[in-house]
Amino acid sequence: MSGNNNEERYTNHRSDKDKQLLLNRLKKIEGQVRGIHKMVENDRYCVDVMVQISAINAALKKVGFAMMEDHVNHCVADAIKTGTGEETITELMQVIKQFNKS
Repeated sequence: MSGNNNEERYTNHRSDKDKQLLLNRLKKIEGQVRGIHKMVENDRYCVDVMVQISAINAALKKVGFAMMEDHVNHCVADAIKTGTGEETITELMQVIKQFNKS
């Protein structure tokens, strides 16, 4: 966490289906990370490991973009409607900058 008290602003707008899709993606990523761990333990060819790392990075970005889209469509849109959009947009821009560092 960045230190802000984001729990106060938490809104439960994600449907059970959408939440389950995100959780399933994250479980798949967990499995991929465990697979890489085994690959390293078994001294697998470096290129094979790097290909798997690339796949995990892509999967994480996909989850991140899905969450970002959800955040914009709900949290940011709601903040703009209630007059607190400027702070929320500033926060979003900071997260986007951080997201793109990798």
